[in-house]
Amino acid sequence: MKNSMQRTLFLILILISFQSLGQDKSAFNLSDAKAYALENNQTILNSALDIESSLARKREIIGMGLPQVGLTGAFNHFINLPVQIVGANFINPNAAPGETISFTAGTKYSSNGTLQANQLLFNGSYLVGVQVAKLYIDFQETLDTQTKEGVIFNVIQAYQIAAVAKENIAFTDSMVLLTKEMVNKQKNFLELGMMQQDDFDQLNYSLLTAENAQVEATNQYLNALTLLKMTMGYPIENAIEIAQGSASLMLNSNISSTSLENNINVQVAEQQRLLNTYNLRNIQSGKLPIFNAFFSQQYNAYRNNFNFFASEKWFPQTVWGLQLSIPIYSGGQKDAQIKQAEIEIKKNDNSLLQLKENLKFQEAQAKNNLANARQKLGLQQANIDLAQKIYKNSLIRKEIGQESSINVTQKYNQVILAQAQYSGAQIEVLNAKLELEKLYNQILTNK
Repeated sequence: MKNSMQRTLFLILILISFQSLGQDKSAFNLSDAKAYALENNQTILNSALDIESSLARKREIIGMGLPQVGLTGAFNHFINLPVQIVGANFINPNAAPGETISFTAGTKYSSNGTLQANQLLFNGSYLVGVQVAKLYIDFQETLDTQTKEGVIFNVIQAYQIAAVAKENIAFTDSMVLLTKEMVNKQKNFLELGMMQQDDFDQLNYSLLTAENAQVEATNQYLNALTLLKMTMGYPIENAIEIAQGSASLMLNSNISSTSLENNINVQVAEQQRLLNTYNLRNIQSGKLPIFNAFFSQQYNAYRNNFNFFASEKWFPQTVWGLQLSIPIYSGGQKDAQIKQAEIEIKKNDNSLLQLKENLKFQEAQAKNNLANARQKLGLQQANIDLAQKIYKNSLIRKEIGQESSINVTQKYNQVILAQAQYSGAQIEVLNAKLELEKLYNQILTNK
């Protein structure tokens, strides 16, 4: 009997352990959520594929300058052999002038095999292309970082909203419990005739309002979790929980740098300008000569019978050579293309300058927003503390008959309003900090 109980307890412990393990897997702190998104978000996965594609493109371009070797073969069957016409005196000197004779030339079957090799010796566009291919990989990696930053920015925002919404559920739960206790206490007074029905109905109205806020808060939290799952690339149908509160999130980030040069958009713009500079070089190199070498080894066979695999003769032909192509005049197309490329670079310079000015404006705005949001949060914290104190005192006075139900309801509404304003202030602080982190390119570096 004792052994049976021990086995049962052992199985229960195992089940509890597995259940706890499963629950841990669905509970994410912010760092876990970001790490999951980096590995599973489809936008990030596609960005990684773009990098692979750029690496393959680089190999393709390098391959253009390596030896190009090809093997070809051909077989011909002449149903009607070609007819040649010559003057009759070519064969018979005694033939009449102007007389011609015809004869067939060639064989019924022919075949050939050719080994062809080509090597690029000099091409300015190729040399620039190899450099651009390397730069394009760096550019694609920067775009990948930009993509990751955008995804993680959305993950953090969704997580922050979920954290505030979860705390709002706890608040509404406490308000429902407090109001329900008040209603239960006042019910006795109603039954004893010491309280009017209207006053009791007013308390019930407060309770229904609290329960409605509770349902709304739960719905907001569930929607926030759904948004978080979508940004993470987490299966929508699977359960998920968050493991950090808003207070922890406010201390989570550390803005260690204040240089806008680190902004990812600046890096992208600078690399785009560099690529356009190499595009100009590529067009300019189109005015340079192109130098190629080639080698060809060919074997030809001619047969009247289909016996190409017999030990009959194949005739070889070997040739190699050099080819030089010098562009002289293209109708002014190259000059026009060069002018367009130069204009694009100037536009890049203007866009980069405008971007930096816009970032300065966003920086000043984000700092002002953060300072204002922190000030509002402090005020809203004091406001909600005061509103809760007034409401609790109102409940106490109601119990001893010194407060009307209407006043209690008004005090309750003040608490609800203060909580909504406090939640909004929390979101404002978190978003303002997040915007500054994004400006300084610290979305991915902060844990």
